[in-house]
Parts: sequence; structure tokens; C-alpha cells
Amino acid sequence: MVDRRTLLASLAASAAAGGCGRKSAPSVASAPGKERFSWKMVTTWPPNFPGLGTGASTLARYLEQASGGRLRVQIYAAGELIPAFEVFDAVSSGAAELGHSGAYYWRGKSEAVQFFSTVPFGLNTHEMNAWLYYGGGLELWREVYAPFNLIPFPAGNTGVQMGGWFNRQINGMDDLRGLKMRMQGIGGEVLRLAGGTPVSLPGSELFTALQTGSIDATEWVGPYNDLAFGLHQAARYYYYPGWHEPGPTMECMVNAQAYGRLPQDLKAAVRVACQAANLDMTAEFNARNATALEQIRADDSIEIRAFPADVLAGLRVLTVEVIESLTARDPTAARVWSSYRQFLSQARAWQRISEQALLSTSIL
Repeated sequence: MVDRRTLLASLAASAAAGGCGRKSAPSVASAPGKERFSWKMVTTWPPNFPGLGTGASTLARYLEQASGGRLRVQIYAAGELIPAFEVFDAVSSGAAELGHSGAYYWRGKSEAVQFFSTVPFGLNTHEMNAWLYYGGGLELWREVYAPFNLIPFPAGNTGVQMGGWFNRQINGMDDLRGLKMRMQGIGGEVLRLAGGTPVSLPGSELFTALQTGSIDATEWVGPYNDLAFGLHQAARYYYYPGWHEPGPTMECMVNAQAYGRLPQDLKAAVRVACQAANLDMTAEFNARNATALEQIRADDSIEIRAFPADVLAGLRVLTVEVIESLTARDPTAARVWSSYRQFLSQARAWQRISEQALLSTSIL
């Protein structure tokens, strides 16, 4: 793995990596005689939230370092400047130059955007990055965002998520009927088709909603982030795998006019910093989830359970129905899905005899 500090230094004249602050990244000596920029970044994450919130801070730090201090970024967590679900509009309008979020939150703008975040039973993290960077996915993403005055960049990935926290057991498809569950994107529509009720809530509201019974279940991310929200104290059953989010990409959206005003070297700094942040978040979640899972396993009040095979099979069937309906009514979504599906077919054939085959054999 290429060291991210070396990458930044060689491609964008970065400084050495420093500490991680929530409001703004540490100051770096500015290059004399060069134009300087002060940008705002709004996010959908709570302040300093591990992994996602700190991932935005990491990106801000990389941007300052890669620019030699000429591009400074002030970070605003959800609710500090705008509500969590207004990030898209804030960056589109120019009220903020940057946004850090997940594309599936913006399905009301264009249903096609959901494919750039995650698809149930779809591309995993490695495959998602491959499609975006080398399979035409990023070009399609920018085409979809262009009418909204936005330029998207991949800027993080949590890896495959957990299936969620439930206050009742899921032993068959019938147990999904009437289930009120926080679930976003295409996965939420699959749940609806299964007879459940998907609920859209920002992360900061999940614990209270689950504890008070206003929802019956919630998905969030995985052990690392779920422990940070205390979700293990509000529900007993922790299900896997995260069929609904196999490789969710986080985004850095940039206001197109603000990006256009940057000189070429700072545009390159933005591209490199986003790619470095994308790598960093994936590595962090892989490491921290493993540690957090040990803590959850040690808690006798929690039951970690696999979704029954027939439930996963039923959800796969419903996923196909949801996507077919979506693409039938939205030509843009149909074009994106065509690219996604073709890449998934090719990538999965390789994964079966590489990553998946290796995981079935272990020296431990």
C-alpha cells in the first residue's frame, strides 16, 4: 500500500501529516506570492464523529497540506451551519464550497445518484473504487451532478456494513412486515416492498428513536460507528451481513464555480486529497471495526446473528424488482445501472477466484 503522506508529497507538495481538528485543519506555511482560498465544508455527520466525521476532518487537513496552506477549510458538522440533509443544496448554491456526505441521501434530486453510493447485493468497496476510477463510474457521476452545479469525488468508504440493530428476531420474510427501520437509498425501497417501513433519520437521532420505540430497528454503519452511538444499549439483536450497503462510497461534492476558480495545481490538490481520504477511511474502518467487534462479542446482552438464507434470497429478488422499476421510469438511472451492472458482472467473476476464494482459506 502506497503511504498516503508520500503520495501527497510527490503529487501535490504536501507537508507532513499533522493532527486532526474538527473545525479547521492545522495551519501550514503558505506559499508566498500565490493566491489563497478559504472554503467552508458542510457535512451530514455529527461533530467529531469517529470515521465519518473525522474522515471529513482528514480530508480538510489533506487539502491544506497538499496546497501548502493556500486552501484552508472550515468544517461545519450537521446542525452547526445547516441541517444534515441540506448539504447538497448548500454546496449547489455556493453557500458552502464543499460537502462531505453520501450520495444516496439525494435521491429526491435524481434517483440515479443512489448508484454512486451503494446498491444492495452490489459492488463491494474494492469493486466500487474500481468502477468509479477505472470503469467509467466517476464520469457518469459527474454527468449526473453537473446540472446541480456540483463536481463529486469519492472521499471515503466504510466497507461492507452490518445488517443493523433489531429489537426483535428476524427468522423469515414475514418478520419484516410492519418493521419500522431506519434505512436509506435503494435498500429502503426493498424494505418497503417486503412490507416494512423505511425511515430516514440522521445518525444523531438513531439512539433515541430506537430506545423509545419510534423505530423497531436501524442500520448505521458497523461495530466502530455503532458503538460510538451507543446503539448496542438500545437493541439486543445485531444482524449481518449488510446486504443493503456492501460498499458504500462517501462523497466530497465541490461547488463547480468554486472549483473553476482554483489554479491548476490546487485543482490537482483537491483530486489527490480526496483520493487519499478515500483510501484512509477504508483502512480505518477495516481496522476499527475489527477491534469494536471484539467488544460487542464480549457483551452477553447482545446477540450477533446472521440473516437466514431465505431472508437474504428474498431480499435479493426484491432488490431486482426495485431496480427494474427505478430504471424503467428514469432513463438516466437506466444508463448508470447499465454501466454498474456490466462492471459488477465482470468484477464478481474475478472476486470469486481471488478475494472470496482466499477468505475461505486462512492460516488462523
